[in-house]
Amino acid sequence: MKPRRWLVYGVTGLALLALIAWTMRERISLEIASRVASARLNIDGVSELPDGLHVRVCGAGSPFPDERRLGPCTVVVAGTRLMVFDAGTGVRNLTRMGISPGRVDAILLTHFHSDHIDGLGELLLQRWVSGGPAQPVPLHGPPGVEQVAAGLMQAYQHDRGYRIAHHGESVLPPHGFGADVRPFALGETGRTVIINEGELEVVAFAVDHSPVHPSVGYRIRYKGRTMVLSGDTKLSAAVQREAKGVDLLVHEALSPRLVGLLTDAAKASGKGRMAKLFTDIVDYHATPEEAADTAREAGVRYLLLNHIVPALPPLPGLEEAFLGDAPRRFSGTLRLARDGDALSLPAGSTAIQTRHRF
Repeated sequence: MKPRRWLVYGVTGLALLALIAWTMRERISLEIASRVASARLNIDGVSELPDGLHVRVCGAGSPFPDERRLGPCTVVVAGTRLMVFDAGTGVRNLTRMGISPGRVDAILLTHFHSDHIDGLGELLLQRWVSGGPAQPVPLHGPPGVEQVAAGLMQAYQHDRGYRIAHHGESVLPPHGFGADVRPFALGETGRTVIINEGELEVVAFAVDHSPVHPSVGYRIRYKGRTMVLSGDTKLSAAVQREAKGVDLLVHEALSPRLVGLLTDAAKASGKGRMAKLFTDIVDYHATPEEAADTAREAGVRYLLLNHIVPALPPLPGLEEAFLGDAPRRFSGTLRLARDGDALSLPAGSTAIQTRHRF
């Protein structure tokens, strides 16, 4: 009888604990919420980093809705400088990665497809209200960036006025919102230096995303560590040239095989215009195999594929189908990017450290 008695006592005790937890659920939830809020407001995922070149993938996706990959956005931290390359919907992941928008020192755009700029207004606003500098953030981009910025300033003009009137100029300095627009031309060489601050150099170079023109990639060097962001491009000799011997190549990738499945589905559903759109996008993006060939020929150490097209639901074997023959074409480290990926290239080292932030 004793074992049964202890069983009864145990079940009764668990039931009592459950009842107490239920009756105190509001207090417990508020305490947890308070701690989470405090942690988020005080976290600083930049100051804790060792000196070096660091990459944070805030958006590894494309216009295709993807639960694990928002629109294009890549954070690069070089020493104490924090730069955001492209501003798609992935900018919403900055705080999830422990990065305050107020820390953003510069924004650099590769081109003006909507998925690369549809988070730009939000990023400018969040930088302003997060206690960023009282001056607009430098916004670098090829010719046309002026119109993009001007349109956003017009669209956000009412919102800006409401917030200043509500919170006051001491909290939200009027001149702090917006962008200090810095267009650049590539000239005959097809490349130009955007930032040159001794140990930090950022170079923009032309890529082939025709008919989108201009469209650029970026090469970043800091204290001997190097990386290239391809931007959106088909197979490109310029990317291979700029990526020669770099530590890390972040390259876009589209799977014609998987896009073909979408094309067939659209045709079967009688959606001819959509099928045409799917067919058209194949010719101005690089395949995973082409990205792998570029990395191999350039002597890259680490290849990170981003701007993943199409979306990849978490189905067994689907990522392998997306990569196709790429792993056999490139013998270095190859990874398919997801939002939250964090790579660190410490100064004075050859290491490339990888982890996932969320």
